[in-house]
Amino acid sequence: MKLDILKNQWLDIVFEGRNKTYGAYQLRRTNRGTTIKALVLGAVIFSVALAAPLIADLLPENDKVEEVKDVKITAIKLPPKKVEPPKLNAPPPPPPPPKVDQVKFVKPVVAKAEEVTEEPPKIVEIKEKKIGAETIKGDPDAVLTVAPVGKGPAQVVEADDNQIYNTAGIEVKPEFPGGMAKFYKFVGDNYRAPEEEGLKGKVYVTFVVEKDGSLTDIKVLRDIGYGTGKEAIRVLNKCPRWNPGVQNGKPVRVLYSLPITIQTAD
Repeated sequence: MKLDILKNQWLDIVFEGRNKTYGAYQLRRTNRGTTIKALVLGAVIFSVALAAPLIADLLPENDKVEEVKDVKITAIKLPPKKVEPPKLNAPPPPPPPPKVDQVKFVKPVVAKAEEVTEEPPKIVEIKEKKIGAETIKGDPDAVLTVAPVGKGPAQVVEADDNQIYNTAGIEVKPEFPGGMAKFYKFVGDNYRAPEEEGLKGKVYVTFVVEKDGSLTDIKVLRDIGYGTGKEAIRVLNKCPRWNPGVQNGKPVRVLYSLPITIQTAD
């Protein structure tokens, strides 16, 4: 008997005596039909894909014409930037260095020797110099200039001069009524030296002679202990008024330095 492998007769021979309900038998039995269906479906899909451009060309074209909008560009003029006017009475630039050297004044404080962090200036150091909050190197050749401070009122109001001047370079120095000899006599008559044998030394004090001649801001730069500095302050507080110092024809505040010599009997 001659078999045709394209037909399903060989399946019965292969699966003879076997379980034909097994899935392999059913798959091989329907294989021919499945193959033909797949071939036909693939041919149809291929034909449609191949003919798609031809079909698209046969379709009627869209007669709608895109609407072209006429857009008009308008230039917008921006407002000018605000320019801030110059500030009136603006602070002037920092002044040039002073003609005279300025020495930082260290406020005297009663403390132990090991607690002293900054020594007060010596009398030699503050001679011919100004006293201020910091030490500034002066420039004797500096040109004094005044920077403009802007537009102000036409009327000039003269400010009160509260600057503290040094005795060096001032037109008229402050003086005790009757002269310095009487001042030293006043100090000697009123100063009560401590009762310590062999005590000897000087107490250095500074004070400001105000415009009215009174003494203010009395400070002890150096003393020899035993209350000598406090006693000097007490005496100067009860001192009569001086003749004030004069600068540019007007009374001004002047810093004055005074050494008081103390010597007790042995």
